[in-house]
Amino acid sequence: MQHLSLAALSLTLLLSSGVTSPEAEWVELFDGQTLEGWTTKGGRYDGGAEWTVEGGAIVGREGAGGAGGLIYTEKEYESFEVEFEAWISYPFDSGIFPRMTPRSEGNKQGAQITIDYRPGGEVGAIYSDGFYQHNWTGSDRFKRDEWNHFKLRCEGTPMHLVCWMNGELLTDYRLPDSSGNFAKRGKLGLQVHGSAGAPEGSKVMFRKLRLRELPSGEPFEAVEGARGEAGFLELTETGEAAGWRSLFNGEDLTGWKAHGGYTGYEARDGELCFMNKGSSSHLETTEDFQDFQLRLDFQIDRGANSGLFLRGARNGKDPAYTGCELQILDDFHFEEDHDTKLSAYQFTAGLYGVKAPDTKDALRPLGEWNTYDVYYSGSRMTVRLNGKQIHDIDTHKVEGAPPFKERVATGFIGLQRHGAGNSSGDDYARFRNLFIRPLN
Repeated sequence: MQHLSLAALSLTLLLSSGVTSPEAEWVELFDGQTLEGWTTKGGRYDGGAEWTVEGGAIVGREGAGGAGGLIYTEKEYESFEVEFEAWISYPFDSGIFPRMTPRSEGNKQGAQITIDYRPGGEVGAIYSDGFYQHNWTGSDRFKRDEWNHFKLRCEGTPMHLVCWMNGELLTDYRLPDSSGNFAKRGKLGLQVHGSAGAPEGSKVMFRKLRLRELPSGEPFEAVEGARGEAGFLELTETGEAAGWRSLFNGEDLTGWKAHGGYTGYEARDGELCFMNKGSSSHLETTEDFQDFQLRLDFQIDRGANSGLFLRGARNGKDPAYTGCELQILDDFHFEEDHDTKLSAYQFTAGLYGVKAPDTKDALRPLGEWNTYDVYYSGSRMTVRLNGKQIHDIDTHKVEGAPPFKERVATGFIGLQRHGAGNSSGDDYARFRNLFIRPLN
């Protein structure tokens, strides 16, 4: 059986992407007229910069003697996406600062994505009392004397920062575990650097600032090397300390039970295999879960039909409706092979009976491994497939029968054995690297 090597030894599986779910709720940070909700105190780099509102924008200038400083949101954030437009004089130095806290709070640090638009300056570098990553080409892509659109995504511990400028990826960097005492949450700051040498009238302007909070989860930390083969993962000490643990030992079905005729599964060579022959409808964990982060790999053959059950009830009813199901299907051939037309929610990563995936191009070709990353807390669910965001929803606000408010809040994690398709071997679907992090 082919195993595809992962790209790096150290993996962070709660990855970021440029896909934004249409269901996400954005909050305006700036009313266009006042600095209500903003403060010049409470971060690591307070100062005497001058901040005003002019023409529907927050405007920052150097204070007396070339003083710099930040203006911060009064509210603190942990994991979020923020969008804004920035205009900056040339030459001038600014930046955006996630997770800012006062120096007195255990010396915890935030970070900066630089907007240093000067000769030798960097746009899109990562800085926090020193450079962590340089960006020597970002300023070449900054549009001089124009508004430039930025989107910043911040999540994880330590911070994983992804920034786009004018729709193009500017930087993607995760601070290393050894990088310092970084804050888990803090204010969002905008900067006037200060230099005592900027040309008269220099300024930076920000407008159209809006933010949406993301689920606050711990990155999945693992390294390749389990079983001595590429593709099999084992938790790092950081991952274990964050509460991650394995759901499958790679040897047998300990922690799982089959529903139905109790045949159709095999633990083999570190993989949980779904056999072509058998009578069981699904596997379910012997433990129930309420709020959790979950990740797993799956590989399917032609015609395969499977699924991932979340919070399934133990009442014998279909777990796709007592809890919910994320589809696993051969998107490439199923309609042709079965002479049928699938509903949009039936394709891989669809929330069965409820919602189609936000993107249909995340599934990899048959024979390659795919990765699900799920965050489910209360009614909030986010799903990524192979790093692409598929869902970010409040399940209580989506239409479903029965409504999610009537579905169980705690239940098993399940793997569906629904259809073997046209596999030429003795199994048609395989699962590995199943890990969960309970949140309650």
